[in-house]
Amino acid sequence: MRAFVFPGQGAQSIGMGRELAEAYPAARAVFDEVDAALGEKLSDLIWQGEADALTLTANAQPALMATSLAAWRALEAEGFGITDAGFVAGHSLGEYSALAAAGSLGVADTARLLRLRGQAMQAAVPVGEGAMAALLGLDHAAAVEVAAEAAAEAGPGQVCQAANDNDPAQVVVSGHRAAVERAVALAKARGARRAVILPVSAPFHCVLMQPAAEAMAEALADVAILPPGVPLVANVRAEAVTDPEIIRALLVEQVTGAVRWRESVGWMAAQGVTSFWEIGAGKALSGMIRRIAREAETRAIGTPADIMALKG
Repeated sequence: MRAFVFPGQGAQSIGMGRELAEAYPAARAVFDEVDAALGEKLSDLIWQGEADALTLTANAQPALMATSLAAWRALEAEGFGITDAGFVAGHSLGEYSALAAAGSLGVADTARLLRLRGQAMQAAVPVGEGAMAALLGLDHAAAVEVAAEAAAEAGPGQVCQAANDNDPAQVVVSGHRAAVERAVALAKARGARRAVILPVSAPFHCVLMQPAAEAMAEALADVAILPPGVPLVANVRAEAVTDPEIIRALLVEQVTGAVRWRESVGWMAAQGVTSFWEIGAGKALSGMIRRIAREAETRAIGTPADIMALKG
């Protein structure tokens, strides 16, 4: 069985998706639809803009979705369909891409939701007050302990939580900067192979994002969500869901909840998934998957050449 998976923030790069748009009219149409939905030429920024501008959360989120959906439409043009997989899943914002590919969300709605999501997440915590750090070489249980201890040592009201459980030895923590910096020091003392502050603009996937969750709840209330063509393995549950109202609630919960990627991939493998196709920019998810489900096949599909290799 196959699963289609969709990348999250950090995978963006200038020029992503351009070859797809040039080779496939259906891929170009995705970028045109996103531009129209946002009322601006986001495609110009993606293909020939400045990296710093593309990295801004409010731009990166719809841009990565557009690139994933362009790759998906190109796959469809070559005869592949959503029912060629047993499940879809996405890492953080990639969950929106997965739902759009599975027919649960419209492309224009998804673009507008992700623009709002990026803006709301950035606005939830003043710049400089929050941080995220990757702890490499600690398992999830150890990272949770480090985060709790760091929050306690940093002082009353300080937050530090395990935000992304990416693979067996990569956990990202998120919260107040002082607490996250303390977590880095504690992780190194506990034998982490590496522990580093990440170059992000806000502390995603922790309780400090509650204002953003409220904004998304309001926005999602007005958006049509259909049952996906195949089940979505949701970030915050690490199991399959299909009910539109449950999906709507989980997209809100996802803003403050942890991305349970290691568990999600493990769950899919336990259901019989042996092949994971990463649809869109980069290969980060493929690397994580190989460390979780070691026997599984992975393919990164983000260019026409990648798609042609599938037909070979």
